Amino acid sequence: MGDNFEEHNKLPELKLDAKQAQGFISFFKKLDTDPRAIRFFDRKDYYTTHGENATFIAKTYYHTTTAVRQLGSGSDAISSVSVSKNMFETVARDLLLERTDHTLELYEGNGANWRLVKSGSPGNLGSFEEILFANNEMRDSPAIVAVISNLRESGCSVGLGYVDLTKRVLGLAEFPDDSHYTNLESTLVALGCKECLLRADIAKSSEFKSLTDALSRCGVMVMERKKVEFKGRDLVQDLGRLVKGSIDPVRDLLAAFEFAPSALGCIMSYADLLADETNYGNYKIQRYDLDSYMRLDSAAMRALNVMESKSDANKNFSLFGLLNRTCTAGMGKRLLHMWLKQPLLDVDEINFRLDLVQTFVEDAALRQDLRQHLKRISDIERLTRSLEKKKASLVHVVKLYQSSIRLPFIKNALEQYNGQFASLIKERYLDPLDTWTDDKHLNRFIALVETSVDLDQLENGEYMISSGYDSQLLTLKNEQESLEHTIHDLHRKAANDLDLPIDKALKLEKGTQHGYAFRITKKEEPKVRKKLNVHFIVLETRKDGVKFTNTKLKKLSDQYQKVVEEYKTCQRELVARVVQTAASFSEVFEGLAWTLSEMDVLLSFADLAAGSPTAYTRPIISPSDEGDIILEGSRHPCVEAQDWVNFIPNDCKLLRGKSWFQIITGPNMGGKSTFIRQVGVNILMAQVGSFVPCDNASISIRDCIFARVGAGDCQLRGVSTFMQEMLETASILKGATARSLIIIDELGRGTSTYDGFGLAWAICEHIVEVIQAPTLFATHFHELTALAHESTSNEQSSKKLPGVSNYHVSAHIDSSNRKLTMLYKVEAGACDQSFGIHVAEFANFPESVVALARAKASELEDFSPAAILPSDPKEVGTKRKRVEDSDDIAKGSERARQFLKAFSELPLDKMELEQTLEQVRKLKDGLEKDAVNSCWLQQFF
Repeated sequence: MGDNFEEHNKLPELKLDAKQAQGFISFFKKLDTDPRAIRFFDRKDYYTTHGENATFIAKTYYHTTTAVRQLGSGSDAISSVSVSKNMFETVARDLLLERTDHTLELYEGNGANWRLVKSGSPGNLGSFEEILFANNEMRDSPAIVAVISNLRESGCSVGLGYVDLTKRVLGLAEFPDDSHYTNLESTLVALGCKECLLRADIAKSSEFKSLTDALSRCGVMVMERKKVEFKGRDLVQDLGRLVKGSIDPVRDLLAAFEFAPSALGCIMSYADLLADETNYGNYKIQRYDLDSYMRLDSAAMRALNVMESKSDANKNFSLFGLLNRTCTAGMGKRLLHMWLKQPLLDVDEINFRLDLVQTFVEDAALRQDLRQHLKRISDIERLTRSLEKKKASLVHVVKLYQSSIRLPFIKNALEQYNGQFASLIKERYLDPLDTWTDDKHLNRFIALVETSVDLDQLENGEYMISSGYDSQLLTLKNEQESLEHTIHDLHRKAANDLDLPIDKALKLEKGTQHGYAFRITKKEEPKVRKKLNVHFIVLETRKDGVKFTNTKLKKLSDQYQKVVEEYKTCQRELVARVVQTAASFSEVFEGLAWTLSEMDVLLSFADLAAGSPTAYTRPIISPSDEGDIILEGSRHPCVEAQDWVNFIPNDCKLLRGKSWFQIITGPNMGGKSTFIRQVGVNILMAQVGSFVPCDNASISIRDCIFARVGAGDCQLRGVSTFMQEMLETASILKGATARSLIIIDELGRGTSTYDGFGLAWAICEHIVEVIQAPTLFATHFHELTALAHESTSNEQSSKKLPGVSNYHVSAHIDSSNRKLTMLYKVEAGACDQSFGIHVAEFANFPESVVALARAKASELEDFSPAAILPSDPKEVGTKRKRVEDSDDIAKGSERARQFLKAFSELPLDKMELEQTLEQVRKLKDGLEKDAVNSCWLQQFF
């Protein structure tokens, strides 16, 4: 509270006279209402926000409504909050980079005349990039997506267009999808989508609720657009102006899609790409193929902790934070972000990355040298974009120059390597660097900068054109220096005339108001007052002294000021010329940025692999239809990186036909969740091209990782824990194939034990028999382990499901004091007992509660595999003491249907509340009466 109060006291004060206030209020009330838009008004030294925005800012960022002030009086008054420049930057970063549920608008003006100068959204940061990334690196390049969903009898087709404004890439995709939009969700994750455009009629239709749910799961902000904006007319012509190269490939690409071009047309209109001529000829267009990368939905990204979260205690909590040891200013981080969202499926491409990582792991000297040089590389990608958009200054050019002169050092370090992969290093890095650094490319750029820029002044923080670069500039520079010399001579002469020591008593000063002028202190002024009044002109008298001049100094000062202005004008023209010339090297810089970014990320992988206390290993990669998944001595990379953890490694052997489906039982807190997650994380790391935290690893490529791990409550969206669990599981059942990896943790906890067990059993059978994907299924239903055994109790369970095996996380109970010790080892076989009460003891439950729990538990039959697989068929089902006759179930369910039918036919909309309650009570009494003779019905009361 103290911090909030202190911050409140720092609030800038909004000072407007009555006329200005009335003019602004009049303007503000004419603005369109947009609940998502947060509008700021630039008042030079601070910013203001008004109306509902003011209340939002006060509550969200100042945590108090006392920050709100009223502007105006009476019924016209509007709420207002003043915001300092630093706070504005904080709010902008949070709204656009973290919350991603608002747009941001900035207005400039005064009185009743204001105009919108900047607008930004989570997918379009362009206007605010300088504010957002002035002091921190741009970690991700967000995409804006437009989606058209077409429901048909045969299923659903999705057409998608997207734009990455940072990288200047346009894309199209089209694919079939299921009712949960599983494929769309994976695409949104892979593209890093932050904003999605939907037709307004679709966004509001209940028929498409599952579409908006998928967008919500991915944290994507939905923007509704008119149907007319989704048009493909004139698209080829428009793209011809934006895209590099010939128009024919663009026309052929668009012809391959049915819906995506209309979505792309909406994107181009929304982002207003054609309005900015600097976009012309600078965009690339591509097809996004859903089958090019491993698919990861939002649930898998969360379950595997792939990306960083605000709640992370440290950077190593996420896979991105752990792997991110990049050195380049932002470029490497963005590429790592993209790679983690788009793991590879091609064996050769994965091995290509692994070869390079192995090179850097094995040669520590090369790795260290390259990292030292990459630390001096600026964000070439963003600097190049500034050049292309004509927003660059000499600072941008100099930073590109400083990066360019590091390339010979990088080349030299690479040339020293003569190991196993020397030919690969030459092909991938040295040959491109040789091409880019020759006299036709970067050497020309370096020569341009060294000739044109005054590099000596960089130490003083000044970026200016060298006076020797242009004859006119040199003439003006010489004239400026000559006038300065004459003015200093005049200073000496004035000191002699006034008989004052130069600089100590008589100072020469240069100001914006009077130009050059003399100044003496008030103490000295009486001594020379007579001479001052006769020979000089007094300009002003202040506490710090008296300023004066004479006709000669005034004339020289005016001449000097004129020359300075001419010099500045000439500098600006030359800077513009140099920047324009530098922009012609954009293509070279783009290629260079990609190469250095890739090197940076692979070095980061190598640094982690070599620097980990327990070594990482290179995985052996095989195609998805071949080989097994074998991780020996595997560890969870993020968990073992925590300071307080002494990680116990485990083997995981998913063998086709033997242990392809693993049921893992054991006590809570015993390590089941960590184990199944670490398998997913290891496979993802391998397909990104990283070494993995194992002793040995062989991985059959997976096209998708489905994870249902610990569904949290989604009640704010009207979705219960159990419903969220079922939705995620439905996505797995609909979207998984034999080439996927499935990770399921504790399925069925959100409903009754019987229903949960039944669902879990049915889901397991479906995965094993139909999907046939490698699966890790951690469960508290010990009865599920029967899936791996032969049973003769009835026809349905007499078959043995192929490839199902049981594993358990081990724990030890001291027989003398019944204390539980977690061993965190995964071993073959089912767990032979439940440890729930022991875990409750861990949590310091009262002894009386634990004792009662033990007594109640002993009343139930202890679980053992024999209970599920009895020798006597009559004993089937005795575990839960729930013996039910099939005839009883049939009669009971028929009576239940009658009850539901009678209830559904009640005219509730025409009945009073008392009538309704009376009718429902009668129906319920009748059902209860009939339930006396039905064991199945009795369970509902």
